[in-house]
Amino acid sequence: MNSKDLLAQANKLLPTMVAYRRQFHQHPELGMEEFETAAKVAEVLRSLDIEVREHVGGTGVVGLIRGRAPGKTIAIRADMDALPILEESDQPYVSQIPGKMHACGHDGHTAGLLGVAHLLAGCRDQFAGQIKLLFQPAEEGPGGAAPMVADGAMEDPHVDAVIGLHLNNDFRTGQIGVGYGIMSAAPDSFQITVAGVGGHGAHPHKSVDAVAVAAQVVTAMQTIASREVDPVDPIVVTVGTINGGFRGNVIAPSVTMTGTVRTLNPDLRATVEERIRRVVGGVCAAMRAKETITYSYGYPSVVNEDNITRVVEAAGRKVLGDAGVVAIPKPSMGGEDFSIFAQQAPGCFFRLGGRNEAKGTIWPGHHPRYDFDEDSLQYGAAVLVQAALDFLSGA
Repeated sequence: MNSKDLLAQANKLLPTMVAYRRQFHQHPELGMEEFETAAKVAEVLRSLDIEVREHVGGTGVVGLIRGRAPGKTIAIRADMDALPILEESDQPYVSQIPGKMHACGHDGHTAGLLGVAHLLAGCRDQFAGQIKLLFQPAEEGPGGAAPMVADGAMEDPHVDAVIGLHLNNDFRTGQIGVGYGIMSAAPDSFQITVAGVGGHGAHPHKSVDAVAVAAQVVTAMQTIASREVDPVDPIVVTVGTINGGFRGNVIAPSVTMTGTVRTLNPDLRATVEERIRRVVGGVCAAMRAKETITYSYGYPSVVNEDNITRVVEAAGRKVLGDAGVVAIPKPSMGGEDFSIFAQQAPGCFFRLGGRNEAKGTIWPGHHPRYDFDEDSLQYGAAVLVQAALDFLSGA
């Protein structure tokens, strides 16, 4: 199948992919709750005579397409989960579940991979090897890739390469973004509780004000990035929530804050917990408070392996032309658990453009007005299929 025919077939399949996407969008499910989504995925795969394994690592689904003869195996991954966000949209396919929405394009990823399934099911006599379709839960948390790997998703048959995409409104419809090496940060998290001594707001000298201590903690933690780390070594330390106190004239006995740390360098990552404990402990000791710190390590960085990334880039140029492939010069500080799959086999994770000003698809991921140009689904599906077929053929 040549790239022009492939794109033409993807275009014919676009209404089907859009229908899938809108069904998923109207019925969003949070991480490890993707029961209806997974059931629909399995139903479609079985209708295409694709081998299906359900409940992989929880609510994951794995489809297996066997070619005309044995050979290498490539996996293609899509995530299925939504976010706990109230959607602000007047589209006819707006979320029907208050407080939940597909605000990061995962509905499009899942619909697009179902489109890939349709395309590959019709040409399995044209390739040797196997293609696995990984429908993953809980990318937004608590993380669905690791349970799927532990449940054998990358084995039987063993996966030799894995690819995936993420919709991104920084790129216009008809473009993909491709980068080499480290592509995302390692997102770790922390919870800090500052314990003081409560009292009357009129008599602060008789108390230990946890709010005042917490304010100093937040400020001091920023010196980790600004004064302890090489300025050319990226790090983000963000306090995202602060909770404490009862009313304006009461000195709070405790304050709890949560936040995130983002790093690209694994050696730097390994030092941050100690730095936070030292800085927070020092501030609290100086101000007569006590601290409790819980530090949690999240996903590793996504690292695109050179050889499979070259295959994806070449496939993008075949399908979209040279103008349709944009180089990504630097990594994102966002996190992605595609990295777990890419630790098991050489991987490439690329971005699929969904920006269209005329359609209003301009908002970034995790925004309550996020949406993407549904025309992008045909391009994403065609590039994924082209890359998979090229990899199996040794191109």
